[in-house]
Amino acid sequence: QVAVEESGGGSVQAGGSLRLSCTTNKLTLSNFCLAWFRQAPQKEREVVARLSSEGTETYADSVKDRFTISRDNSKNILILEMNSLKVDDAAMYYCAVDPDRSAQCGYWDGWYKFWGQGTQVTVFS
Repeated sequence: QVAVEESGGGSVQAGGSLRLSCTTNKLTLSNFCLAWFRQAPQKEREVVARLSSEGTETYADSVKDRFTISRDNSKNILILEMNSLKVDDAAMYYCAVDPDRSAQCGYWDGWYKFWGQGTQVTVFS
């Protein structure tokens, strides 16, 4: 069974930084579309960043120029570097894998079949 696990969440003051990581036990992440989603209380889940197999990065407007999605192929890890964090960035963050695509990675969470349990990010002013 495929397992996906996030780590790196925590509590940080606005303006600070966090680094999230995502690992998996059976998938080679470089072969697939990868994404970070987030969901805040009383809000819908939204895609934050996407990364294709060939390295194309796509960001939500709200995080552009502050967040960076990347992949460490040697360690088979997906990373989300979050800088200049805002109170509005506080949410549960999820790593997701679309095993059916390697490019043209979608924004719809329904395409992503493998998910982690999430890691909480809290930002205080």
